[in-house]
Amino acid sequence: MRYMTTKKARIEIIPMIDIMLFLLVFFAMLTLRMIPSSGHVTKLPTSSTAAVIPHPKLLVEISADGSLLVESRTLTPAQLTELLRQRDSSKTAVTIAGNETASLQQVMGVIDAIRAGGATEIGLAARNTAR
Repeated sequence: MRYMTTKKARIEIIPMIDIMLFLLVFFAMLTLRMIPSSGHVTKLPTSSTAAVIPHPKLLVEISADGSLLVESRTLTPAQLTELLRQRDSSKTAVTIAGNETASLQQVMGVIDAIRAGGATEIGLAARNTAR
């Protein structure tokens, strides 16, 4: 009567290892996506109507002294225009992260340089105050 004997229960750990590996990869990818491309600007302007936009392909930071930081390099507006012309700028999403002390004229100068480079998707970074 072999069929009546009880078998000892086994815990299969291979599916558990697969799940843990999947979770590790998922959280690693999520964490890498959350890291900003650079961390120079600390005081963004605030807005109660700020919306979430896709991660930019190019982040332009306007520092307190008016200089432009792009990919950890300091550029002039003319150099920014040339950088965008070298890329396929029609598909490049550009986000401008201005310091809260940046003037409207500085922001408009950067927008003009970006449009002269051919980019059409331009976003302004802001902290959302309506939470």
